[in-house]
Amino acid sequence: MNIQNVFSIALILFSVIDIIGNIPVIIDLKNKGVKVDSLQAALVSMGLMIAFLYAGEAILKLFGLDVQSFAVAGAIILFFLGLEMILGVRFFREAHGNDPVGTVVPIAFPLIAGAGTMTTLISLKSKYENFDILAAIFLNIILVFMVLHFSTWIKDRLGDAGVAVLRKVFGIILLAIAIKLFKDNFHLVITPDKKLGFLRGV
Repeated sequence: MNIQNVFSIALILFSVIDIIGNIPVIIDLKNKGVKVDSLQAALVSMGLMIAFLYAGEAILKLFGLDVQSFAVAGAIILFFLGLEMILGVRFFREAHGNDPVGTVVPIAFPLIAGAGTMTTLISLKSKYENFDILAAIFLNIILVFMVLHFSTWIKDRLGDAGVAVLRKVFGIILLAIAIKLFKDNFHLVITPDKKLGFLRGV
């Protein structure tokens, strides 16, 4: 195991996952009454990332999907989450009680192990050893668990005004990330023939 590589990969994944930036989203879900299981969310996210690391492209091909289509779908979900944060509207209807839907969607996916994370893992495989990537994933999951577990404590320190400001700011950032992800992948989803037909008005 190369320690330098592990920290380099961990930093890349940390930037992509952006768990700190997702604190307002997590707090907002909890305020809506969604039960978020920190350990389950962390373990599900880790499982998704490891599974995608080893079988990402094969899994997508099994369902007749490509990485670009996967990224576009994730971008759309992130876009609506950003709108919720900025405009105060509500698109997602969460189940209450013990249903873990809030933990898996949208916390584990797409906020943590989203399309950006998945495509990044595929890119990292071409440069680093799998074991180094696994170690970096584990480091990020520890941080993810801590942020999820102490999100209420963080909220108390920030106060309602601080949370409101963060929510708006990171909502805009989330929209920007979604738009960039969509822009970088949507044109790859459309085949040359479809592009030509569209231009001709077919």
